[in-house]
Amino acid sequence: MSVAKKSSGFSAEEKAAMKERAKELKASASKAEAASEVLSKISEMESADRIIAEKLHAVILASAPELDPKTWYGMQAYARDGKTVCFFQDASKFKARYATLGFNDSAQLDDGEMWPTAFALTSWTPAVEKQVIALVRKAMR
Repeated sequence: MSVAKKSSGFSAEEKAAMKERAKELKASASKAEAASEVLSKISEMESADRIIAEKLHAVILASAPELDPKTWYGMQAYARDGKTVCFFQDASKFKARYATLGFNDSAQLDDGEMWPTAFALTSWTPAVEKQVIALVRKAMR
């Protein structure tokens, strides 16, 4: 007979993200305020993640100007018609090994019966930039 391990529930980081999301939903921020909040979140990141986040922000705004920057669960995100298309999760947010560029179901990345929707980012290089641009453009089809 085995003893069932009791779940400890949400981590402190997950609880903080949910509180941030509740705050975001209550706020009726203008697009300018939302963009400012994204820049504020980026400035709070640890150095390695901040560099990636800044480059990602510039590339997304340049390659998909129809996306609006906003925060989503306290993370930098980009939305079309109010729906989050993609987001950046810095590694330190959930004490992860690497940062992640993720895409929600409103992104048009569909490719057969199975396709990736999240990508690990460990550094920013010209090759990474090229891949990100291609993914964002594909997501916007």
